Amino acid sequence: MKFAVLTYGTEGDARPLAALCRALDDAGHASVLLADTTTLGAVERLGVRTQALAGDIRQALGGVIAQGDKPAAAAKALADIANANATPWLRQTIETAQGCDAVVCAGLAAFVGLSAAEALGVPAIGAGMFPLTPTAAFASPFLPPARVPRFLNRASHHLVNGLLWRAFRPAVNAARAEVCGLPPRRRLWTTHPVLYGYSPSLLPRPADWPANAAVCGQWLAPAPDWEPPQSLRDFLAAGEAPVYIGFGSMTGFDKARLLAALVEGMAGRRAVLHPGWSGLDVQQLPSNFHVIGDTPHDWLFPRMALVVHHGGSGTSHSAARAGVPSVVVPFAGDQAFWAHHLAQAGVAPPAVAGGRFGADDLARGIAFAHDPQVRARARALGDRMRAEDGLGTAVRAIEQILSR
Repeated sequence: MKFAVLTYGTEGDARPLAALCRALDDAGHASVLLADTTTLGAVERLGVRTQALAGDIRQALGGVIAQGDKPAAAAKALADIANANATPWLRQTIETAQGCDAVVCAGLAAFVGLSAAEALGVPAIGAGMFPLTPTAAFASPFLPPARVPRFLNRASHHLVNGLLWRAFRPAVNAARAEVCGLPPRRRLWTTHPVLYGYSPSLLPRPADWPANAAVCGQWLAPAPDWEPPQSLRDFLAAGEAPVYIGFGSMTGFDKARLLAALVEGMAGRRAVLHPGWSGLDVQQLPSNFHVIGDTPHDWLFPRMALVVHHGGSGTSHSAARAGVPSVVVPFAGDQAFWAHHLAQAGVAPPAVAGGRFGADDLARGIAFAHDPQVRARARALGDRMRAEDGLGTAVRAIEQILSR
């Protein structure tokens, strides 16, 4: 079978979908991934067919992630890039998906993918790295965790999903009319199958979900044929397990303030720092910090004493899967949601947002991670997650959907 797989977002959005494409290809199918060009470097190393979509997610996020107490700024920037590109995305997706058996869609391009499948008369399969299906078990991932009364959990999903649809609906409907003559869509799609690439060990599937929503487990690409640079080997061998620090695709925050907090909070302890998209000035770091480039998490994290990260779904899962504690510094989106669930699992302290995170918060996180009970919980959670087969479950689910 042939699949067009469509997403738009940061590397944390593209990489799991690339892993799904690789798994589909390995199962004898054929896939092509459409995503933002800045996220395709690591993807192409998997041997996955790709196409770059219009837009620049890194530039769009550059000026707004810093406004941690103004999440609407980041949401508006993301909505603007999706709305500005709805028409070219839909045109490209329909052209690319000619002859495909289904369209798999996620992220900011999900509504475009659903429309493309409708125009082509093929099934649409939703994909997500965080739960959007309404439930009474927890609140919408886009709302502050633990601040929504439990009796409003389900309503919070309908509220947020409705707001998202209203933000994108005019541009999506204009694209539907211009590209393929489809009528305007008034209501949100709710009946198509949705596969979630996160771990049921970290966040179990709610009992009140409909049958069309499935939790597969983390979508993690096969370990690459990768050898660490000698400098990293030497650093790891020179002392106790270090602390990993990295904030993935986050950018635009007060870099000098955060870097000073990290240096002070580490208090001379050994650290491995991955700057990512952050633009952190690493030239003046003390010798207890070792700076690295892109390094496979499944190789690196098991060698760490603690993972300090932004709370993206992928990094949260990779840290938990490695069996080590986390300190989460959320900036935007669903990051506070995953921080909350890592804390509920007992493998991370309560999160402090990136705009307020200080040296004392890091010091408390390091102390938390040294607790033997915390480390035992982290190891047990990692054991359960490593036993999952997220990609195999997803491929089998897709094959079953298309066999009906």
